[in-house]
Amino acid sequence: MAKKEKIKDKKNKKSFKVFFKNLSKKKKIALISGCVLVVALISFGVFLCLNPKEKEILHNKLKNPKVVKKESKFKIVDPDSKTRPYAVMINNVSVARPYQSGLQDAYIIYEFIVEGGITRYLALFKDTSVDRIGTIRSSRHYYLDYVLENDAIYVHWGGSEFAYADIASLGINNIDGMNYGGKYFWKDKSLKVSTEHTAYSKTEMIDKAVDKLGYRKELNKDLLLNYSAKPVDLASDETVKDAKNIEIVYSNNTKDEYEYDEVNKYYKRSVNNKPHTDYVTNEQYTFKNIITYQVNNSTISGDYKGRQNLDNIGSGEGYYISEGKAIEITWSKSGRGEQTEYKVKSTGKDLVVNDGNTFIQVQPKGQALTIS
Repeated sequence: MAKKEKIKDKKNKKSFKVFFKNLSKKKKIALISGCVLVVALISFGVFLCLNPKEKEILHNKLKNPKVVKKESKFKIVDPDSKTRPYAVMINNVSVARPYQSGLQDAYIIYEFIVEGGITRYLALFKDTSVDRIGTIRSSRHYYLDYVLENDAIYVHWGGSEFAYADIASLGINNIDGMNYGGKYFWKDKSLKVSTEHTAYSKTEMIDKAVDKLGYRKELNKDLLLNYSAKPVDLASDETVKDAKNIEIVYSNNTKDEYEYDEVNKYYKRSVNNKPHTDYVTNEQYTFKNIITYQVNNSTISGDYKGRQNLDNIGSGEGYYISEGKAIEITWSKSGRGEQTEYKVKSTGKDLVVNDGNTFIQVQPKGQALTIS
């Protein structure tokens, strides 16, 4: 039976081809136009049957067709993305550290000394959605140099008079919790710590602030670091040494430690001999890459709070550490808004880092650094 139906179907197709071929040009056009009109009428009829919400969805799809985005070969960041990053000022005083949240999603974190021997972080987020970032603290003027070198939008809660003066003079696109605390930030009152250590935001809120304030969204600089999709060969460098355990001292009350995880090929981070963990996930923070170097710092003359200046414009030497190895590098920064250039000391070539998050440790000169 099936065989007879197939033969019949073939005969019908052949008959239609012969019929269509014998039609005049005008009749062919008329026939095609008629078919198109029938399809259009059917489609219009279906559209009329849709409810208002369904009509709106269909209209938006036709107006804004979905663009299939090419997937990046990198996990940590898409080098082709032109989205500006967010640079968030993170509180790192000892009582606030247990409440730090969202740092695992940052692609770069900087750490610098501030007054009283404590440190603060500058965490960079790009093309990612994070529901809780913090705790967020006030600005210090030299952090702006690293906001600028990444062409980032700066998120902070307050700042020193030096920072506020530079934010204005340098034209920093910033979102300040002192101005928008209840709108684009919140304070977690459940935390058992002073209120100044409880401020948070999230990328969704920052997105809304950027829209409201009319800040430029397109990146106008290259990414700070050069990433490699394949593992970087550090073993062949003439300065290479083992780096399974790293200890970086900032002051008498702040010491960072990293322990290399051979299985996962990343570093587990600790501070003052305690695992550095996320408040929400309770998981220890891990980093693929560490860049460390030293600069001089000094107390600002006449500042009663002991706030610092940082001699970060210039050049020097340091280390790039990844996958259990460390090599010597050089760094140079020619101006506040210029990007820090990292090069391999032995070759003079631009540093290429492994695909993963990076902690940039700018350590006070003369403090202890141990790599073993």
